[in-house]
Amino acid sequence: MNSVFGLSHEASLLLYAIVSIVGLIFLIAKFKTNPFVALILAALFMGLISGMKLPDIVTAFQEGVASVLGFIAIVLGLGTMLGKMMAESGGAERIARTLIKVFGEKNVHWAMMVVAVICGIPVFFQVGVVLLIPLVFVIAKHTGTSLIKIGLSLIAGLAVVHSLVPPHPAAMLAVDIFKADLGKTILYSLVVAFPAAAVAGPIYGSFISRRVHVEPTGEIMEQFTESKHKDLPGFGITLFTILLPVLLMLLATITGFVYPETSTIRYVTNFIGSPIVALLISLVFAFYSFGFARGYNKDDLLKFTNECLGPVASIILIIGAGGGFNKILTASGVGDAIAGFAQDAHLSPIVLAFVIAGLIRAAVGSATVAMTTAAGIVAPIAATMPNVSPELLVLATGAGSVMLSHVNDSGFWLIKEFFNMSVAQTLKTWTVMETILSFAAFAMVLILDIFI
Repeated sequence: MNSVFGLSHEASLLLYAIVSIVGLIFLIAKFKTNPFVALILAALFMGLISGMKLPDIVTAFQEGVASVLGFIAIVLGLGTMLGKMMAESGGAERIARTLIKVFGEKNVHWAMMVVAVICGIPVFFQVGVVLLIPLVFVIAKHTGTSLIKIGLSLIAGLAVVHSLVPPHPAAMLAVDIFKADLGKTILYSLVVAFPAAAVAGPIYGSFISRRVHVEPTGEIMEQFTESKHKDLPGFGITLFTILLPVLLMLLATITGFVYPETSTIRYVTNFIGSPIVALLISLVFAFYSFGFARGYNKDDLLKFTNECLGPVASIILIIGAGGGFNKILTASGVGDAIAGFAQDAHLSPIVLAFVIAGLIRAAVGSATVAMTTAAGIVAPIAATMPNVSPELLVLATGAGSVMLSHVNDSGFWLIKEFFNMSVAQTLKTWTVMETILSFAAFAMVLILDIFI
């Protein structure tokens, strides 16, 4: 089936995508269908109604699941073990108490935003979430502060650097496509990132936390907050253990700028600084710093690492199905259809980059697809126009790629499951936060455009 109601093929694809997404929400919210099953049904429906060949539907879905879980399943597994070790040793409680003491209970959500922005620069969004989420649970428990208030502050900080700040892959790709100066892009992106994260995180988080109340599942809360140690580990060793993967990834980034591709140093640091290897090294170190050094034996460590994987198994399956749905939307041509519509609009390159990236992100759920597609469309247009900053084009594209994350985005399901929210609650918190982040970042880009 290629068109309906006399609409063009592109318009029909958009209609089918909307029907699939609404149907997915309806299945979960109204019929209480398991999200994993609902995502598979929505993906198959979208593939069928858009006219994809039957074998291609199954293949695309499997590829989508594989592309997401090939990375995130390992990251979630290693990160959850690291979080469990931090909780059992009392490390998470030590960090939480220190942050509360330095910033005060009333400002601890601002502290989480700053920590997230700094830690998020060298790490992937999902890695940052699994590394820092234990702190959210511990701080919420110790201060009585809303989990939403602290959690959104953390997530906003991680999300804004993931989409805007090189060396994150999509941002780096946009830098290359627009022929932007990397140093200027990093500088401008940090100027944009902090105000945008402040509006979407601590400020919006404080507002919505009074209207949305959530309680994490007992298993998740227990594994991240329970510690049998009354004497807590030192702040220095705890901080080093938590930041070790960040430092290893940062080292890989720095050597990438300093040494040529053929350099042995760069070759080695790229390996140990890859997210999976960096997390593995950090976990092994945590077995000593949070385990043996705290009086635990090998049987205790085996028990902790086995216990913590159960609660994340369903999260991993749901995220994988979300990746499959995302891939079906992309393979069916929805992103290309939106790009075609937007290209016909007569807008300035900066506005066009933001709009195209935002529409594609909303339609297919992938920030990377949104950024690369938008950059590829806008770059030739911008090249013909004078006085358009390529660095601001990168940031406008990145800002658009954050917009309207919802049920077709694996990040939506990651946050939903960690915070034990309903689909409606996740739309009110995560989706709105991401959209505020998008428009706040774009507003900062427009302000910079006045002066650059």
